[in-house]
Amino acid sequence: MVVTDAIVMRGVSKSFGPKQAVIDMNLTVPRGALYGFIGPNGAGKTTTIRMVMSILFPDAGQLSVLGRPSAVESKDRIGYLPEERGVYKKMRVGAFLRHMGRLKGVPGRGLDAKVRAWLERMDLADCERKRCEELSKGMQQKVQFISAVLHEPELLIFDEPFSGLDPVNTRLLRDLIREQHAAGRTVIFSTHVMPQAEQICEHIVMINKGRKVLDASLPEIKARFDPHTLLVEPLDGSAEIVLSGVGGVRSVSRVDGALEVSLEHGHDPHAAIRAIVQAAPVSRIELRRPTLEDVFIEIVQGTATNGDEAALRAELRGEAEAVAAGEGDR
Repeated sequence: MVVTDAIVMRGVSKSFGPKQAVIDMNLTVPRGALYGFIGPNGAGKTTTIRMVMSILFPDAGQLSVLGRPSAVESKDRIGYLPEERGVYKKMRVGAFLRHMGRLKGVPGRGLDAKVRAWLERMDLADCERKRCEELSKGMQQKVQFISAVLHEPELLIFDEPFSGLDPVNTRLLRDLIREQHAAGRTVIFSTHVMPQAEQICEHIVMINKGRKVLDASLPEIKARFDPHTLLVEPLDGSAEIVLSGVGGVRSVSRVDGALEVSLEHGHDPHAAIRAIVQAAPVSRIELRRPTLEDVFIEIVQGTATNGDEAALRAELRGEAEAVAAGEGDR
């Protein structure tokens, strides 16, 4: 029998004491797919991944991984980059990667060359003889990425793979993830930073407070959620005040020299465009499609206050990490 799904979860739940981390999760990830698990920190993404990896076991429900009831039975066909980075600190980088390759069944012949080729690609060629503890956190993260893909697994799972990386290495890792998917591998990665998922994923699973709140492809999401934001370039400096009083306008804010006009939910954007043009002189006005951040906020809006929304948007953009990102990463 040909197994067409890489992961299947049916009614999976997990609690830690009174805390319900994952609630009645139903999920199917087809083979060869590129899925993003997204949601704020503490949403249940990592717990879901750990159950897939058989690090944790569900309190209820069933799951299968690559056609087997446990990831343990398919461990050599899976590559995993956990949220908690972990390398053998006293081992030298090359020795560590060769050790991990042998554990995953990579043939000894050609293993050295394979390790060196990956180190070269990751700009770590001069680190082969260094001990892992001598590397920065970002460099250790790249070493661990190599260990996850070295054996060319069928299924790759990355938990917050971009956390703490500088922009250059974030771009490198993003390209490598796309490359792994293009080679026919199933790829799942989790992130609380929505723009990262939007740049990479074909399919999105949104998780909030332990529950799956959305499971759809990016085109489906864009078709399902109506745009309710306009970008306006005014000709008059007083336009911000004028536009705030236009019917259907929820808020007006300045973004990169233009005005971002958020509309009340359900308000016709085309009617708003006509009203704005009549209310103030503008040089340009355009409809902005909703981002994943917008979609997530709309879904959870009923449980968030305005203050909560501002903090949540900052988290979903990764702004809290901006200062820390890049420290020591090369």
